[in-house]
Amino acid sequence: MPKPKSIFFALLFSFSFCCFSQSEADYNALLIPAELKTKANAVVRFEKTTVEILNIDEIKVTTKRITTVLNKYGNRHIDAGEGYDDNTEIEEIEARVFDALGEEIKKVKERDFVDASAVSEISIYEDNRVKYLKYLPVNYPYTVEYTSEVIHNNTAFFPSWQPIDDYYQSVQHSEYEIINAAGITLKTKKENFENYNIEEVSEHHFVAENINAVKYEAYTPELKSLLPRYRVALQNFSMIGVEGVNNNWQGFGKWMYDRLLTGTDNIPQTTKDEVIQLTAGVDDKIERAKMVYKYMQDKTRYISIQVGIGGWKPMLANDVDKLGYADCKGLTNYTKALLEAVDVPSYYTVVYGGRSIRNIDNEFSAIEGNHVILCVPDENENIFLECTSQTNPFGFTAGFTDDRDVLLVKPEGGEIVHTKVYKADDSVQKTTATIEMDETGSLIADVDIVTTGYQYNLHEGIENKTARDQQLYYKEYWDNINNLTIDNIVIENNKDNIVFKEDVKLSSTNYASKSGTRLIFQPNMFNRVTNIPPRYTERKLEFKIDRSFKDVDEFIIKFPKTHKVEAFTEGKTIETKFGTYKFKIEQLDDNSIKYTRTYILNKGNYQKEDYKAFRDFRKKIVKNDKTKVVLVAI
Repeated sequence: MPKPKSIFFALLFSFSFCCFSQSEADYNALLIPAELKTKANAVVRFEKTTVEILNIDEIKVTTKRITTVLNKYGNRHIDAGEGYDDNTEIEEIEARVFDALGEEIKKVKERDFVDASAVSEISIYEDNRVKYLKYLPVNYPYTVEYTSEVIHNNTAFFPSWQPIDDYYQSVQHSEYEIINAAGITLKTKKENFENYNIEEVSEHHFVAENINAVKYEAYTPELKSLLPRYRVALQNFSMIGVEGVNNNWQGFGKWMYDRLLTGTDNIPQTTKDEVIQLTAGVDDKIERAKMVYKYMQDKTRYISIQVGIGGWKPMLANDVDKLGYADCKGLTNYTKALLEAVDVPSYYTVVYGGRSIRNIDNEFSAIEGNHVILCVPDENENIFLECTSQTNPFGFTAGFTDDRDVLLVKPEGGEIVHTKVYKADDSVQKTTATIEMDETGSLIADVDIVTTGYQYNLHEGIENKTARDQQLYYKEYWDNINNLTIDNIVIENNKDNIVFKEDVKLSSTNYASKSGTRLIFQPNMFNRVTNIPPRYTERKLEFKIDRSFKDVDEFIIKFPKTHKVEAFTEGKTIETKFGTYKFKIEQLDDNSIKYTRTYILNKGNYQKEDYKAFRDFRKKIVKNDKTKVVLVAI
């Protein structure tokens, strides 16, 4: 019978060998399960994030991550770096690099990490820095083990868990645990757990295993909305020494108003007198708001300033008035102060700005958003102002802050509201043209394009290009027309009505192709759909059309008396839940035809099973936009 001491050492040896084997497997790229390499540029072999809540104003985040990079596109998935500032201290940071067989080839100590400013190109001052691993691989695959320990004195921002957060990245093991030593009440929310292999080990302790890589598919909604995530916020928190309570958006919004905004909106009396004089005699508050908005645009410019309370407290309005620049927070707060001087109420508004639409989560109050705008309440609607632009029309939000839930910060507390939705009839592009074609198939044309809503956003700014760049723009815009010459351009940007008008005179040689005595041409010269969405054998993800729009086209095409119409397709109508398409060709007289076309695309969230039908709809549009007319010599 073995002695107890012998048994102890045998068990210790066995345990050590088992752990060593498991550990070695995490570094050997050859041992990655085949399914995790499918569609993957990198594989997270092991990840463990431990968040220790030490106090209301202190948390410690410990990270260990082992990532195998399969090819050059996977280099960005290493995620080996930490940001820091006066309120974030990196206590430990280290990395080791291994070859394909799991043999260590490089060790990187803290002093070897790149230490760089996190200042953006449009920033005048930010107090953030970052330490990150810069490694140039010689061969693929290779593996990086990264470890760090970071102390945060800003607990308003609490690290959430998202085991997979990008395309073409798979996960073998990801673990997240909160150790709540301070006993502070936590607000939590699970998202999209149901279709993934995630185990809840205990309260606030999760393990995810064997999550396959996600391949990008066209029209996919924001990835965050599809993948698993565990969101956490402290009910009692501290933002750089300023404590707060977060029970709901109403209370959190009141904290923001009281502690971040109050006392920041004083402006000089001389400036107050200026805007009061500017708006004297104007009774309508919205008209006063328009005048003050223009005053602000003419006087200020945008520049990033990420300092203060977590980068969330706006620059003093008095300083903005003196210096003439600020970031979105400072410019919004300054505009709010100017409007207050002329008795127009407004609300500081937190939003996720961007071309893709992302909502503030109305169910989970926490630090959210990446941008700030201003809300001016009117009787029937809220008007939102983009205060960082010197050219934006009053109340225009299409393309950046439209159609999303945002947070109004009011004296009485926070309120979630929705910004303006631009419907198809609001976002119209109307293209009209008169075309004269000669017997060689060459043409001259006068084209008018009028856009509103979201389509205004797509065209606005052309007027600021140089003459040469305008020429290049229209040649690219109408790249279906061979031998195109732009003869004259007249642009009118009506900001009061938010209508953009373009009048372009152009010519083209040999637009129509000749076949014996015939001229063959496509009558839709100026607004074709040419792109068919990618085809997928089996679509994996749901899809989304963010915005509706409407295109209306009418082209009068005149041709010489030496020719007559021989053939054309009279028209086609296509109706689907994704939108409608209709074109019609009619002969006006012996030497002219009229081509009309209407295309409406409907916004919406659609199931993956609908994608084939959507693609077919677009494919039919592309086909019908190429319809032809045949003229024959008399």
